[in-house]
Amino acid sequence: MTADDRRLSLEQLKVEVAGDTVDTVLLGFADMQGRLQGKRLAAPYFLADVLDHAAEGCNYLLAVDVDMNTVGGYAMSSWETGYGDFVLKPDLATLHRVPWHPGTVAVMADLRWLDGRPVAQSPRQILGEQLGRLADRGWRALAGTELEFLVFQDTYEHAWNAGYRNLTPANQYNVDYSLQGTARVEPLLRAIRRGMAGAGLTVESAKGECNYGQHEIAFRYAEAQRTCDQHVVYKNGAKEIAAQHGVSLTFMPKFNEREGNSCHIHLSLRGTDGTPVFAADDPLFRHFIAGQLAHLRELTLLFAPNVNSYKRFADGSFAPTAIAWGPDNRTCSIRVIGEGHSKRFENRVPGGDVNPYLAIAAMVAAGLDGVDRELPLADPVTGNAYESGAERVPRSLREARDLFAASELARTAFGDDVVDHYVNAADVELAAFESAVTDWERFRGFERL
Repeated sequence: MTADDRRLSLEQLKVEVAGDTVDTVLLGFADMQGRLQGKRLAAPYFLADVLDHAAEGCNYLLAVDVDMNTVGGYAMSSWETGYGDFVLKPDLATLHRVPWHPGTVAVMADLRWLDGRPVAQSPRQILGEQLGRLADRGWRALAGTELEFLVFQDTYEHAWNAGYRNLTPANQYNVDYSLQGTARVEPLLRAIRRGMAGAGLTVESAKGECNYGQHEIAFRYAEAQRTCDQHVVYKNGAKEIAAQHGVSLTFMPKFNEREGNSCHIHLSLRGTDGTPVFAADDPLFRHFIAGQLAHLRELTLLFAPNVNSYKRFADGSFAPTAIAWGPDNRTCSIRVIGEGHSKRFENRVPGGDVNPYLAIAAMVAAGLDGVDRELPLADPVTGNAYESGAERVPRSLREARDLFAASELARTAFGDDVVDHYVNAADVELAAFESAVTDWERFRGFERL
């Protein structure tokens, strides 16, 4: 059965609601942090009212920090403007089942102001604008995201109460590609794979990774927007399924000093007739890659949005530090792989905290600038990019924030309102971190300073 065969139609939903096999509809959208936010709706109410008239939600949902604190600096939402509503308009093409919750289906929403205007700062809208630019040229983007996560034998509640210290990883040694090691976690991995298949994702594989308890489940690529929608469904669902199994998992980029959690993003272009654009036009492909390299530093904020993101960029860690490209070279930021229809590039900069809509929007914007200006592509790195002497990925959120704020490309491609919004998000994150006292400081300074 293909993913298309598993898509849920509105007609089928009406039948199942009438038969009382579906009683709940989750109406959600991705916020700035890439999290699913929204409402649980009674299914008859969704069909009778929300389907035609949409639903409302407080517009602070795109203007809070990760702790849901109201913070200043956002033009679209504030105490001064009264924290009004925006509209959650269901996109019925995304209707899908949620097999890990009985009687439940879900649908993604687009955000609109009460007068019908799109909410420009919405991640899904930002990506949609860039995909529209591709469509104007007769192209469409295909994308795949590869999320890694760490599994712990502790519940989320225990982990919280323990201050996330002394947790027990699901594997206590490196299980990269190990069938024996991954078997220890297979009940959870299988539940996640089957749940996601039932939700309409096409599961390809699961494998162990390098850090203790680290794993990855891979899904088939799709149209870029659908990939992003499925990414947030998967990330949210994997945590929910883990909780149901009495364990916890985290996608945070750098949980400890070992390997971090990445989210490699693969991107290719197709013509409206299905022509593989990169394979058919190598000069265009080279310009598109050149655009990635030319703008990677100034767009890194959209690949690495948090303080913790930058701890992942360490030499010899399979997380990139060099702004370089190479054919099938995992030490580079941009890895080129595949032939013919599968010819594509992989952006290895994003970590597990990435918002996929923003990251792919950035990749498209950078590529189109490379094509429009016919940027020349530097020679590939075929050896160790960590020692290549290439320009470096930003070392901190502060550096990435300043580069993004000053980016002419970002302001041209996304607009000042969007750039200023996400610069403020970085300012909020930095202010929160700079006011915090860490365990490192306590251990270092309590007695010895």
